[in-house]
Amino acid sequence: MPRLAFPDGFTWGVATSAHQIEGAFQEDGRGESIWDRFAATPGRISDGSDASVACDHYHRWRDDIGRLQWLGVNAYRFSVAWPRVLPAGTGAVNQRGLDFYDALVDALLERGIRPFVTLYHWDLPQALQDVGGWGSRATAEAFVAYTDAVTARLGDRVRQWMTHNEPWCIAHLGHEDGEHAPGHRDAAESLRAAHHVLLSHGWASGVVRANATGAEVGIVLNLSPAFPASDSEADRDAARWFDGFFNRWYLDPVFRGRYPADAVADRVARGHVEGPVPAFVRPGDMEAIATPLDFLGVNYYSRTVLRSDPSGVPRRVDGVARAELTDMGWEVYPQGLHELLVRIGREYAPRKIYITENGVAYSDGPDEARRVNDERRVAFLRDHLVAAHRAIADGVPLHGYFLWSLMDNFEWAHGYSKRFGIYWVDYTTQERIAKQSAFRYRDIVKGNALDGVTP
Repeated sequence: MPRLAFPDGFTWGVATSAHQIEGAFQEDGRGESIWDRFAATPGRISDGSDASVACDHYHRWRDDIGRLQWLGVNAYRFSVAWPRVLPAGTGAVNQRGLDFYDALVDALLERGIRPFVTLYHWDLPQALQDVGGWGSRATAEAFVAYTDAVTARLGDRVRQWMTHNEPWCIAHLGHEDGEHAPGHRDAAESLRAAHHVLLSHGWASGVVRANATGAEVGIVLNLSPAFPASDSEADRDAARWFDGFFNRWYLDPVFRGRYPADAVADRVARGHVEGPVPAFVRPGDMEAIATPLDFLGVNYYSRTVLRSDPSGVPRRVDGVARAELTDMGWEVYPQGLHELLVRIGREYAPRKIYITENGVAYSDGPDEARRVNDERRVAFLRDHLVAAHRAIADGVPLHGYFLWSLMDNFEWAHGYSKRFGIYWVDYTTQERIAKQSAFRYRDIVKGNALDGVTP
């Protein structure tokens, strides 16, 4: 049977985040997060829900690790909840919060599963938001202290660390678009927030390396290839604008120590920053942000097609003709993963790349026999792994793949209405059912290959 074999030692994993699965939001000293406050505000979450219980992973983590072991993955990407460790954002460390992650790490290692830890996956302590949040430089300083507390406790066993997950979402969705916590609509604040997140990454990287022997440190960026809706000059410029706004605004500082000049000019033209060197950039900041990475985490879900707009702000083209769309309304475009990885390898030359999230939302539920036949997700997984394999063949230093997500969970502003998991979750009983995609992924991991696919 034809098969696509992956390199020996390839990392196979699944990913989750603390706020989306843990629940127990008022237990063992955990403080309030910006997402707790955001979800408690009427109209913010589409189904009116919150993550106070979520998947109850805080109490069911041992069983969930058993599911990881059944899948056969050799790595698990999860995040630490800042409000569990430092309930007030700064100050006294909550040891009970660290105890939870300490036990989780030990249990993973006992089963031969490497922990890949994300330090920040959007759940800022509300106490820090109350004094400025990511719009304030002080939050970057607080992140360094939080990083020190976590890595001092876990750094003797955890080798792979990610500082932040998707700074674009933190900055734009949280501070400019208002879709995510804290729900602000201020473009200038969004740019400050992005800078302070990147700055905190650079500052914290040295702390991780000091506390974790032999640590590898990276950052996770959500990236999307930009395509013009037509061959017109205006649409091509719209794609350039989006690429600068979404991709290069984060890639260029991390790898080149500067913001892209054309994207800065776009923001100046719209009055979002004052000039070619934004006022929030202080001497030494860009050098700190460009601290060398050991790896880059790439989250890929789809491409973005852009059309020019009379308002001057390019708009996305939703529902590309003949395209298959997910429950999120995103186009299924696996070849975009190959194109993105090749571009990153060519233009930025990271030492290693991990696909830290790749997955799809479909609503398939259990049939009468309690089976979940999610054929579309199985096809999505196959086609994106083919694209990843092509990138490796083209010389991209891709070292691993993390499927999003282990289980259905609280999908931020969408509440529980979108299901990304390879385990279906009954949110009333907390029953977990392995979907067909879980069985398929298990086979892929076991064989370190895609069977039935011609190279």
